[in-house]
Amino acid sequence: MEGAREQISEMVSSLDRRDGLGNSGATSPGLGGSKESNMENHSATRNRPRTYPYFRYLPYQVEDDAQRQKNLQDIIDHLYIAVEAGDFAPDALHFTREIRNWLALKFDPTKEQRIRLVKLYYELALAPGLDLTASERFASMFMVLTKRKHYLRPNFDLTLDWKPLFRELKVFVLPSEAGMIHSTNVKRNIRTLTKLCTFAQLYFDPQFIPAMLEEILPRFSTSFAEEAFVVVGLLNLLFPTSPPVSDDEKLLPQHYLPAMFHLWSLMNRSRVFDTTFLDLFSRLARDSLTSPRVPFSECGIYTQEQTSLIFTAILRMLDIPVGQATSPYSGTVDLSAGLAILLERDPKKHPAAHHIARWIVMSMSPACLDSATSILTKLEGLIQAVETFFHPSNSGGWTKTLHQLVYYLADFFVMRWNREKSGEMDLPEERKLNEPLKRKFVICLREVVFMGIYSKSGTAMNFALSTLQSLAYLEPDLILPGVLQRIYPSLQGLVEVHRTTSSLRALQVLSRIMVRTKGFRCHVTTMLGLALPGIDANDLEKTLYTLSYIQSVCYNIPLYDLTEGRDDVSGSMLASQWIGSEVERMEQEGINVEIDYKTGLNDKDEELILRSSTSTLAEFVSAFLGKVFTLLENLPDAARVRSGSPEENVINTLPATFTPLLAALSPELYNLALNKVAVFVSNHVIHQARDAMAFICSALCKVHPAKALKRLVPVLIQSIRTEIDENGAASTRNTGSDVLPRDRGLVWSISMLSMCVVHVGEAVMEHKKALFDIADYMQQKCKGIPTVHVSNYVHHLLLNLTGIYICDYSLYEKDVYARGLGPNEWGLIPDPQHLNIAWHMPNREEIEFAVELFRNQGGNAVRQLTTLTDGTSPIKRIGTGKEWSDEVSRNLVLIRLLLSGVSVLFDAEAASRDSDSPANDDGDVDMSLANGHIPEDLDPDTSPIPIEEAEENEARPTYRYPAGYVLTEDDPLYKELHDLRHKAGETLHAVHEFLVQKQQDDVACFGPLYTAYRSWFIDVGIERSAHVLDRVTRLLAADIHPYKISGLRKEYPRPLLLRRANVYHLQRLRHNSYPRPKTELTKTLLLDLAQSAVSSYTEIRRNAQSAGEAALKAIIGGRPLVIPPLLEALEEGVAQNDFALIKGGMYALVLGSLNRTIARDWRYAPRVIKAYISASTADKASVQKLCSTVTLDIMNLARPLERMVVLDRDIVRSISPTADFHEKVEKVKSKVLKKRANVESKMAALSDELVDLAKISHWKKASRTAAIIISLGLRFESIASEKLIDLMVRGAIESHPGLRSLYGGALVALFSLIDTRATAQHKYENYITDNPYHPTKVQITTKRDNPIWTNEYLASFAQPEADYYVDHEHPGWLVWEKTMTAYKANPKTDIEYDRIEQATLDQIGKILTREWFAVLFDYFKQEPRDAGADRFRISNTMLLFYAFQLLLHGSTTATISDIKEETARIFGDGTDKHQHRAAAEILGALLSSAADVRLELRNEVWEYVFPIVQRVFADGLTPENSSYWISCLHMILHGKDPRRSWPIVDSLASFRLDMSSNAAFKESSKIQLLCQCVSDLGWHFQLEKPIIDNFLMHIDHPYKGVREAMGGTLAVLYRTRYHESYKDVKTFMDGQRNSSSIGIAPYQPTEEFSTTIHEIFDRLEKWRVEREPGQQSPSSYTSGGKTVLLWLDSALSSYECTGLLRFFPDVFMEQLLHMMDIKEDQELQGLAYHVFRHLPNIPHRLGEDTELIESLIRIGRKSSLWHQRLRVLINMQVIYFRRLFLLPQEQQQKLFECVASMLEDTQMEVRLGASSTLSGMIRCSPVQMRNGMIEDLNQRFTKMLVDSPLPKKAKGNLSAPSTGTSTPTPEHSKLVLSRHAAVLGLGALVQAFPYSSPPPSWIPGVLTTLANKANNDPGMVGKSVKSILSDFKKTRQDTWQMDLKAFTQEQAEDLDGVLWRSYFV
Repeated sequence: MEGAREQISEMVSSLDRRDGLGNSGATSPGLGGSKESNMENHSATRNRPRTYPYFRYLPYQVEDDAQRQKNLQDIIDHLYIAVEAGDFAPDALHFTREIRNWLALKFDPTKEQRIRLVKLYYELALAPGLDLTASERFASMFMVLTKRKHYLRPNFDLTLDWKPLFRELKVFVLPSEAGMIHSTNVKRNIRTLTKLCTFAQLYFDPQFIPAMLEEILPRFSTSFAEEAFVVVGLLNLLFPTSPPVSDDEKLLPQHYLPAMFHLWSLMNRSRVFDTTFLDLFSRLARDSLTSPRVPFSECGIYTQEQTSLIFTAILRMLDIPVGQATSPYSGTVDLSAGLAILLERDPKKHPAAHHIARWIVMSMSPACLDSATSILTKLEGLIQAVETFFHPSNSGGWTKTLHQLVYYLADFFVMRWNREKSGEMDLPEERKLNEPLKRKFVICLREVVFMGIYSKSGTAMNFALSTLQSLAYLEPDLILPGVLQRIYPSLQGLVEVHRTTSSLRALQVLSRIMVRTKGFRCHVTTMLGLALPGIDANDLEKTLYTLSYIQSVCYNIPLYDLTEGRDDVSGSMLASQWIGSEVERMEQEGINVEIDYKTGLNDKDEELILRSSTSTLAEFVSAFLGKVFTLLENLPDAARVRSGSPEENVINTLPATFTPLLAALSPELYNLALNKVAVFVSNHVIHQARDAMAFICSALCKVHPAKALKRLVPVLIQSIRTEIDENGAASTRNTGSDVLPRDRGLVWSISMLSMCVVHVGEAVMEHKKALFDIADYMQQKCKGIPTVHVSNYVHHLLLNLTGIYICDYSLYEKDVYARGLGPNEWGLIPDPQHLNIAWHMPNREEIEFAVELFRNQGGNAVRQLTTLTDGTSPIKRIGTGKEWSDEVSRNLVLIRLLLSGVSVLFDAEAASRDSDSPANDDGDVDMSLANGHIPEDLDPDTSPIPIEEAEENEARPTYRYPAGYVLTEDDPLYKELHDLRHKAGETLHAVHEFLVQKQQDDVACFGPLYTAYRSWFIDVGIERSAHVLDRVTRLLAADIHPYKISGLRKEYPRPLLLRRANVYHLQRLRHNSYPRPKTELTKTLLLDLAQSAVSSYTEIRRNAQSAGEAALKAIIGGRPLVIPPLLEALEEGVAQNDFALIKGGMYALVLGSLNRTIARDWRYAPRVIKAYISASTADKASVQKLCSTVTLDIMNLARPLERMVVLDRDIVRSISPTADFHEKVEKVKSKVLKKRANVESKMAALSDELVDLAKISHWKKASRTAAIIISLGLRFESIASEKLIDLMVRGAIESHPGLRSLYGGALVALFSLIDTRATAQHKYENYITDNPYHPTKVQITTKRDNPIWTNEYLASFAQPEADYYVDHEHPGWLVWEKTMTAYKANPKTDIEYDRIEQATLDQIGKILTREWFAVLFDYFKQEPRDAGADRFRISNTMLLFYAFQLLLHGSTTATISDIKEETARIFGDGTDKHQHRAAAEILGALLSSAADVRLELRNEVWEYVFPIVQRVFADGLTPENSSYWISCLHMILHGKDPRRSWPIVDSLASFRLDMSSNAAFKESSKIQLLCQCVSDLGWHFQLEKPIIDNFLMHIDHPYKGVREAMGGTLAVLYRTRYHESYKDVKTFMDGQRNSSSIGIAPYQPTEEFSTTIHEIFDRLEKWRVEREPGQQSPSSYTSGGKTVLLWLDSALSSYECTGLLRFFPDVFMEQLLHMMDIKEDQELQGLAYHVFRHLPNIPHRLGEDTELIESLIRIGRKSSLWHQRLRVLINMQVIYFRRLFLLPQEQQQKLFECVASMLEDTQMEVRLGASSTLSGMIRCSPVQMRNGMIEDLNQRFTKMLVDSPLPKKAKGNLSAPSTGTSTPTPEHSKLVLSRHAAVLGLGALVQAFPYSSPPPSWIPGVLTTLANKANNDPGMVGKSVKSILSDFKKTRQDTWQMDLKAFTQEQAEDLDGVLWRSYFV
């Protein structure tokens, strides 16, 4: 059992791991489950057959299906017993893991089984009362079972109930609804719940929709905005989006979509709402696509209006900056999401771009092609609008989102295309994507992707390259020409370096598509040649990409010269001529080159060109090897192993490139490569390139083992002998870890040799003697570091001989080679169903050789270690003894590598027998050891072994499957191998004993010793110590990644498909390596490890601990064996203050997997806890730090056990087997109960013991103790012991602040437990099922059918008397329900406490004396230690809240009069802020605690508190203390009925402005309190009329503070007036649907409100006129204006902003522009400008902005003030962009017209502004419209320029000197103005396309016109022309050579001298 942390990460990774079943289910479209005929064949295992026949490809006989099913049934039987008996951990979890392992082996359960298991795990994951770790695991298993959508079809095979999930989510987001305050140990992990929703939502039946809406919608309210966010979050998580099976109209999307859109419009300016709704809508689009029942149009399932709104939201979400606009989102709105944040999906895993793309692609159909308003047209518009933001020069916060969006668009499209083609996605014919649609889609995204591949951001470039691959896959002919046109120049070194890197990466992703596409494949060999210079030791990044490119080509084409033996083509002449002409053509045609090889090149010519192009391959291979050798010679030293350095990446990439390259070579080319490598290896020694070169040799040998070994082995062996004999290599030991220069040649040769003999199969047997001898020779001769390499060589040789692995790397099957390779084999896709795999299965001869090698080398090592330890060796331990240590470590390393080398030959059966106990004679293994439970007669109750240990020792059944084990038990080799292993184990023990006694400081020997121990334990059956499976899986995943295409399954090159089979074989081996029973030897070795785990030397401790952790996973029952010695060591360390023992014991016991055993085994837990507490006072920093680290783990030990789990028995029994397991269930159940009782009694005893300890300890020790006591001592049954209660209550007034807050928190937990227990009516079941009983709670029937009911209901809040209180804000806000929850106003009965609860309360009450309160109050008044703590502390009020409740019930010694006196003493004179803080906390708690008591008592409390509060509010507030009182007020009012606190509400509401007062703070703080009161009470606050009137009367208040408070309060008052109050959900839904497809527009202003607004602005206008221009002092106008602006700012930044829309055009706009002109008051100017910029960000619906635009145009054209004309331009551009999808064409036309006419404005600033606005508007317009506009404007401005020529100067005047004083005539000024307007207009057209390269065809003409006609103008006209021309060139530095081609010779000459002047001029 792994450590908890590992297990969690394993759990997560297993969820994320994609098995070979195609793409993530999370994005696959809804299933074509609409055909009812699919209902038959229910017992079948899958809805889709497997792509890859795993079992068929294994080289050995596998089990049959019956055996697998039998095993699964057996596991399910055991699972049933465990669940039924309540044994969740460990048993149910163990069998859950077994099921997971069974599924991981690619076995398929029947559909019936899967459905039952899914239901069971859904039930278990949400079962009330279950331990959290267990429920997390069950949830994870549920996700595994439903991970792919094709396992079970929604609504056909499986439906799930949404209620349990809703119940669990409610606890988090609707705590007041959930009933009780849950203590921490009941809450689950919210992330797990939201993830569960993602998987379960698919299976919620659409039939539930009405019920779900009835349940969730009534909770919606913006009065307390959090509720709105929660409702929408819940809908997104739970709403069923799969299409309905029945024809019920009510379940079709358009039935409820209008209501959804209405909810969306209730929360404007919120990013959360936008993202959430897009997520929901996009899932709806995906799931409805396949259903013929759901109507579908050119906008998918949505209407035109809905689509336009969604596209507008998409534009908002992309965060594109426009002009001077602020963000369309308001931070304040999303801040009010509160708890709803918990419901949001993780934006990293579910980015907004993903939702957007899914929505767009899943709404497409051929209907889009003919419609001008379709989804596709809008997508084109969107991409064109933001096109310039894709350019590399224009990067910012939007870059990643935009590229991500394009990536997902292409990815979804490819997936849909492939699934439709394969029939996997079954949808109506008329909705299927077709060729024209695909073509249009690719053209739409093409340009922006070409920009993206050169992006400066790495992430964006990755997205762009993946998109490029998808688009090329869809339409190679549209993408490849443009790619080649860009790549040729960059590979020929004509452009910047970064372009070369991007080009290489683009080539890599496109290689496969190029190889398969006619014509383009002829370029491949040229590209390979051009890429070679990329291999460069000076630029390792480029080298990496080059190698990856070559690798991907070699996986797809055979490197064979196809001209051989052909008469019609020879040499490369034909190809090079053709390529030359093609490259020239691309240069000529430039960036928009179009190449169509399908029609322009006939097949025969194309084949000849292709054949001709392959004749250069020999040169390529030769040059490539040369480049690689040069690279290796110049590689810098890699800093450290596995550091992720570029050098290391290159070394890792080389083998990945060489394997496919060598496998693709023809025999002649292979010989060439072999020869070159062999020569290089024998003539060079490059130490830092050793690994890389060894990998290359390995690749050579794997591809053609016999040929390569014959060439390399003799050379290498000879060179090894030479090095040793002649150069004296490895003759002495060396210090340090570097290889000596003398030894480098030897190490080089050994490394090459060891990589040549691994995984090459039986070819090594040819060289058997030579290989054996050289191993022996080196072991005798070598010393020092080379010995490790020697042992490694032996290890590799053993792996090669004993393993089962694939030795087949060919690109094609044998029959393809037999018929000869030709052009048709280029890019051939193998069929995963028809592969013939060459495996290596070890034969007898190889195994004998391996055993001989093992015997020889191992026997030697054992002998040497024996002589070294008994002193008979010639090497002595004298002096430093380094030589002796070297010898010992060398032999230990050898033993370790030998053990793991033959690990596959070890059998777990034999390894788990002591060597002297023979197998049973009848061949049957002893049941209790192998695979049974404890033998029946050994009853756990009667056996002397304690239950806990029996449980740990219990060998649960194991399920092993054939994995090709080659030996049999009666084989002599089998016996010999296992004897050798046993001998090795004994030797290791002997070495350990010796070192511990004689060499305990010899760290160098202990390291290898414990890694050898580790291998001895875990390397049985599979080499686990090397993590083979993980490594191989990771490498395969990395190689497969480039070939994954959405919607296709396993279309990989053949070598990768073969490697999948290899991984599967390893998975089987790994599955079989179960923990094995322990033997005497294993016990001894485990105890050795335990002994060293607490060694004094850190290094030794660490090694022993990690080896021990690994060993415990491999041995059953190891843990109870090692815990006692470790625990004794820890206790001894604590007693003697031995820090090494403490640390060793802590790490081993608490931070490893032993922690879980101890938590279950309460023989040890108390000792561990006590030792931890004692250790926490140790005087050493590292021990202190360790104690802090393990605190949580220790507290986990004290967690209460599961007491009861509520499950649906029917679901559990549905998996129950037919056999009767009643007896077994009962037996397990009694064991579980007995154990539970045992543990609980020990916990209680420990708790009491610790309480005594805590009372007398130092604060540090006491605080650690207290933390544990609290989780140990509080229990539902007994609540807590008397001692503990005493400690907590007295501890709450402890003098140490840390302890005080700890005990205070504990006391609150105790009170809350008592309350919870009482409301659960003292029953645990009610507690966990969340079924509380509140005596004060009543259900009131609403009179919703009465039309005036809502008004009556609201009016009642303005009266102090009430029969009941309504604390929740949502009843009736959106819709009324039949009943609403309320609370009795004068409760006669209170919560009834039973005997235990009452006794506890009495005991507490006795200690709560006046003195107790006095001490506590004094602490409250203390000055906090840090400034951060100086605030109203809710923890203090919670403690007092409960204490006062007790006091009010008369259960305490202190009385209410005592409290009054103490409060008066604390508050004193109220001059100090700390007095105020304490008083606010005390009074707040007192009022809250009186909420539910009898009326008389409540009145008494209020009569005391209210006068104090009133006095403070009236006179006592200061800037220092007001925040405390505001928090106090918030606590009293928030989420409560205003009538509960009527005196305060009434007194605050009666506030009126005192115009005579000059105490500004006093006034403003009262308004702030009022504002807090209103926002807390929301729409229940009904006393607003007089306040609003009073405020509006005095909006020109002279004080700034008061104005600010008034502005904010007015906004809040008006915001909380809105409510909808439909009589029921049905009426609400119908109302929205009948209104329009996007529902009714909310927040429509009332008559009264409109009148008020007009009246205020009329008053402002009057004041404006009265104000004298230039007046410096404040006036009514400036003061009133600021108040109104603050109000508007608050309202417009909030969700109800759309209520002010109708006042924008005629009321707000001009007034704001006037205010911006008041230079004397900068505050007013700034505020006005700020509010003015809000206007275009407010979302309008279709057609609502007509008047606004008219108004903007009117001001822009008519206003007499140029500032105003300039400022409206700001908003025109923003409105145009934000409403791109909502503005009708005529409006757009009018805006263009207006801006164009403003170019002729008399004020130069306005003209310049108009010019930049015009270019922005052109830039973001859709293409059709854009082209028409450009043509019109171009003609218009050119005509304007030509028609107003400058008058020629009179000839005679030439010599007359200019005085510079001549005044221009009006005619002349008008002329200049016209010319400037024309120049700016033409400039705007040019600047609208800053990055398009080459420039559009009309631009050269415009530039020439400017240069010829206006360049020489004097003044501003000439200056503008020059700046336009120079900007044009400046933005095109990168592409200037290409862009020049757009100009004709004459145009270029005209621009000469204007654009690029000579330096000397």
